[in-house]
This record gives sequence, structure tokens and C-alpha cells, in this order.
Amino acid sequence: MNNQTPSITGANAGRSRQHNRQVVLGHIRKAGAIGRAEIARASGLSTQAVSNIIADLLGDGLLRPSGHRSAGRGAPVTQYGLNPLGGLALGVEVRPDAIIASLLDLEGSSLFTTRTDLECADPPTVAGQLTRLRDQALEHVELPARKLVGAGIVMPGPFGMRGFSEGASDLPGWENIDPAELLGAALALPVTVENDANAAAMAERVSGIARGLDSYAYLYFGAGLGLGVLAAGCLMRGAHGNAGEVGYIPVPSARGIVPLETLVSRLSVRRALAAAGILVTDMSELTALYHAQSPPLMAWLDQAAPALSLAAQTIENLFDPQTVILGGAMPAPVLDHLIDHMSMAEASVSARAGRTLPRLLRGTAGRTTAAQGAAALVINQIFTPQISAQP
Repeated sequence: MNNQTPSITGANAGRSRQHNRQVVLGHIRKAGAIGRAEIARASGLSTQAVSNIIADLLGDGLLRPSGHRSAGRGAPVTQYGLNPLGGLALGVEVRPDAIIASLLDLEGSSLFTTRTDLECADPPTVAGQLTRLRDQALEHVELPARKLVGAGIVMPGPFGMRGFSEGASDLPGWENIDPAELLGAALALPVTVENDANAAAMAERVSGIARGLDSYAYLYFGAGLGLGVLAAGCLMRGAHGNAGEVGYIPVPSARGIVPLETLVSRLSVRRALAAAGILVTDMSELTALYHAQSPPLMAWLDQAAPALSLAAQTIENLFDPQTVILGGAMPAPVLDHLIDHMSMAEASVSARAGRTLPRLLRGTAGRTTAAQGAAALVINQIFTPQISAQP
């Protein structure tokens, strides 16, 4: 069986111009710097088609010449690379009590990040705040609004369901609102709306530990526990955008069968510590508790690791990912402890010889990963064709 990710190819006739632009951009992004003929060979497009696309991309400011490379006889070959500031993506995480905004360039580097507290998260308030934050971000980087290629908006999930999450607050007044339509009109931008786990998973691909990976799973510690899955570079969303609500799968515990996130989540650890008289207001406080080997925290970790192991192995057998990444609101020492103590059984498609990656990795995108991931979703759409290139 061939386990390699299939190459992304273009088509010379009868296909979408946008598709072929994405194909070319994807190869340039992967190579760093590459010439026309190399792109043509890798993509299946004609050299003339590649030349025309590169001319358009240079005109749009998305590419720039990146030196020359000798190719034997003849003149040196011009190489092309991304222009990091040729396009910008705005990422926004909307919470019931705050908005976190992040601006990324085409290489996934963060140019601007800010947090604004909210007294109310109703649609008019959020729309007004987003336009202000958009203008603030552009003023900070001193670039024109035309450089913005889109905005990614992260909102609490599951979408279309009320009272389903264990204690996570809903956003007021959004029940009958299409957020993409409302916020797109307010920002004057194309808008992608996503849940936090999917956005965080994409952040790891653009600027974190999943760079260069196309098929992986990401377990996201938010208020609950979410899952983002990428297959061939594309997110798996489900019929209503709720694929990956792994926190609700049933797992065994000392209390019987319970939802996974009652044992493994930010809310879960806070409850366990509160029961022992330890109030945690910020997840960074867990680092000191971990280094002090706080008995309530260690007891929580002891019951969380087996439950998370079962979930990770289920994910492996369902999706055959290159790796499973843990990240989100939990501090690095806590995530590292979980990874070190998760018992990953051999009864998994991922327990195979010749692995080049560990089965479990810790994410590196940081605590603003959801907002950065929202922007990363927009960037990924620039480089990843969304239609088949088959005739």
C-alpha cells in the first residue's frame, strides 16, 4: 500500500483558473523557491500555463523573484518564492466575554495580536468590534486594506445545537443569525466560520508542529475537548460543521460510562482542583501546581491519561493520521505529562514499523492558537485546491 500523500496536480484545459493558481502556489510554498519548469513537471501543467499563472501572481503581489539557480547549460533559471506581505489573513476568536484577533502573513507569521473584553457578545456588538480590530491591525502593520484576503472567525460549537456543551456559554442572540453573512458584510471580506478545534488544527499546519503534514488529528483543550482532523490538507467538517466533537464520546470511569470531556478538559481539571479547595482562574497556574506535584492535579492526570489514550487510539483507527497532536489551553508540562503517560496499544493502524513521527506530539502554536488558526484557515485556502483535477 502506498502511504504517500498524492501530489497535487493542475489541468491544462476545462478546469478552474483558481484551482490552477492554488496548485502553483502550493508547490511554491512547499519548495520555498522554485522555477517554472520544476512547477510544470510537479503539477502536470504546461510550462506556458505556469508562466501565465506566475505572471498573474507577481502582478497580484503574492510572489516575488527569489534569485537564480544554474540548470546546466544555458542561462540561470529564475526562482520564485512567496511574498509574505503580499496577502494578509485576519483571524478572530469570539468568546462570550472577549474577542481575540490575530493577523498573519502568507507564511503564517503573526504580525499583530490583541484581546478585547466584552460585556456583551450579541451580533451588533461583535460586528462593531471586529471592524475596529480590523482597522487597528492594518494600522499596526501599515498596510492597505486590499492586502486582506479574508477573515476566519472562530465561534463556540457545536453549531446549531443548544445546551449541549458541559458548561460552555452560548453566544447570546446568534441562534438565527448567519455569522458568515453578517460578519462578512461588516468586514467587507470573505469570511470562513469554524469551530475552535478545527481552527487550532490548521494553526499547527501553518505555523506549528504540523508544518509539512497533510493528514493528522489534533486534540484541542478548550473549555471542553475538541478534535480537528485534516485529510490531504483539508479539514473534515461533517454535515453541519460539527465533526470532531470527541468530548461527547462515552468512556469508562470509576463512576461508570461518562462523556470523555468530563474526565479530560479545562473544565474538568478546574472542577477537580476546586473540589480540593484550589481555585484556578488561569490555566498558566497549572504549571506551578504541576511542578509542585499537587496531589489533586496528579490525581486528575492519573484518571485523564487512560481515557485520553482510548480516545487517541480510536482516532488512529478511524482516520489513520500521520500523528495525533495535543494542544490548546493546557500548559506544556501538563500536555507533556499526558503524552508520556498515555498507553498507546499495539492494536492500532498507527502501530507500524518504519514510522518517521511519534504517534503523539505536543502542539506548539501557543495559547492564541484558535485565533491564529482562524487566520490560518484563510491562508490554507489560498494554497489548497478545493476541487478535483480529474477530467
